[in-house]
Amino acid sequence: MKIVFLDSHTLSLNGDIDFSPIESLGDYNSLALTNEDNILDYLADTRVIITNKIIISRDHLKKLNNLKLITVIATGYDNIDIQASKDYKIPITNVPQYARYSVSQHTFALILNLASKLYLYNSDVANGQWEESDSFTLLKHPTFELAGKVIGLIGFGAIGREVSKIAEGFNMKVMVYDIADVSRYGHRNSTLDEVLEKSDIISIHLPLTDKTKDLIDKSAFNKMKETALIVNTSRGGIVNEVDCVDALNSGKIAGAGFDVLSSEPPTKNNPLLGEVKNLILTPHVAWSSKEARQRLIDITGKNIESMNKGNIINRVN
Repeated sequence: MKIVFLDSHTLSLNGDIDFSPIESLGDYNSLALTNEDNILDYLADTRVIITNKIIISRDHLKKLNNLKLITVIATGYDNIDIQASKDYKIPITNVPQYARYSVSQHTFALILNLASKLYLYNSDVANGQWEESDSFTLLKHPTFELAGKVIGLIGFGAIGREVSKIAEGFNMKVMVYDIADVSRYGHRNSTLDEVLEKSDIISIHLPLTDKTKDLIDKSAFNKMKETALIVNTSRGGIVNEVDCVDALNSGKIAGAGFDVLSSEPPTKNNPLLGEVKNLILTPHVAWSSKEARQRLIDITGKNIESMNKGNIINRVN
């Protein structure tokens, strides 16, 4: 069985991941990086495609007569033409919940950094300002405790629920906006406007769809508290980046922490890369703990094994 991984470079950091759970399943070919323009050059007679972010289109699928499975080595699968996969009867699998601990941890790293102004104080110390202080401390930036504050979770899937557990550990009050009933988790469904208006911190945990694109725009920012923070570790495009820059620089909100942007890697003209107040950016790494990356490999191996047994798990189409 020929197995081709189209973008394996996205998982391994100096060889720290064990690929044997997928290498042992067939004639395995690992490609560091390809793109949709040349992937057909590598896929003759391929039975299984593994892809992280490489796009698989209808044009690809109609030419891959031997293909039996596409396994997305991620949770999101918007890089696959799902309707075409149905038309050509090619199963698509993903890896759900592999990064719920890693992403929730990163979410709170951003929240804590913004609340305690670590990014600013670290820069001050590096610039020698503490050495020049006339007292034992350097009291420059207003900070606040998380205890008693309201965190609004927009999306309450596996990651959102992990974030809520951490928030409760900080004695925060949790509000939830989700289209699904969240009462079974001990919370009530709030409206989006309620979450925007009442939250001290907003954390986004949604997929990017036609309905969620630009969900947080100028109108949404105008409903938020001026002291509010917003964090996005889900998908770029859910927050309108131009409107976010305006909200930060005009003082409509107090800060933001993003791990995702609308285009990745970002273009040089992305407004969030300019002069923006109280913004922390990380390069889409919330998912990338060693444990989470190994989990991706292990579960992907099980996805492929399940195809061989005729009972496909984690199928999304």
